[in-house]
Amino acid sequence: MSIGNSPEDERPFEDVSEEARPSIGRVLKDARLAAGLTVDEISTATRVRIAIVHAIEADDFAPCGGDVYARGHIRTLARAVHLDPAPLLDQYAAEHGGRPAPTPAAPLFEAERIRPERRGPNWTAAMVAAIVVVIGFVGFTAVKGGGGDSSDKTQLAEGATASTSTSAAPAPKKTKPADPKPAPSDSAIAAAPQDKVTVQVSAPNGRSWISAKDHNGRMLFDGLLNKGESKTFQDNTKINLILGDAGAIELYVNGKKIEDQFQPGAVERLTYTKGDPQVG
Repeated sequence: MSIGNSPEDERPFEDVSEEARPSIGRVLKDARLAAGLTVDEISTATRVRIAIVHAIEADDFAPCGGDVYARGHIRTLARAVHLDPAPLLDQYAAEHGGRPAPTPAAPLFEAERIRPERRGPNWTAAMVAAIVVVIGFVGFTAVKGGGGDSSDKTQLAEGATASTSTSAAPAPKKTKPADPKPAPSDSAIAAAPQDKVTVQVSAPNGRSWISAKDHNGRMLFDGLLNKGESKTFQDNTKINLILGDAGAIELYVNGKKIEDQFQPGAVERLTYTKGDPQVG
């Protein structure tokens, strides 16, 4: 019987630090499944594309587009499934060469110091010089052409006066346009041929729709007679009228006023012949 450690105590301890540690993608996937979330749901919640979620859970970080984006996606997905992202980020740094080395400050400052020495053309100065040249040219032109301006203006004024007086002198004879044929007056209606029937329809009190036909049924007028307007119709035998608002109408038949008391809004159908005024 030996005193001391047994052979079993001398067995090497099992290494559970690196090889046995689950991968980042496995940890995130297990946490997502434990939270009861699908890939679609985790993508909607984090706005990380579905393809990138699948790739990260398979420990493929190439679709992330670089270490900075991969770290950001790991942090976002871990927080969405209630994990502390720090251990996962440390594990990512250990497995992928740590954080990117910072860019040395000296080259940056050197680049900043050297870059301004490569000057391009000074467009501002060129524009200012061009504007000065243009202003000088305009001023010179205005001064040089000042004397001619006054004479030109005088000539223009004289020309305008001459043309005005010339145009005013001959005063062309205006040809009076032919007046539209006026509605016959009472005297004209009275002088109408006795072998015809003449009917004048006036609307002094308002407007009314009227229709007028000759003895053959040919339409002489069919439309609205506005307030103040009048129409005159003639036929060898008779005139047939329809008045839409007889109360707004005055009638003169063969030179005589029809004294019938038409009611406002009343529709009247009338026929007049050579022997009237009498309502046919």
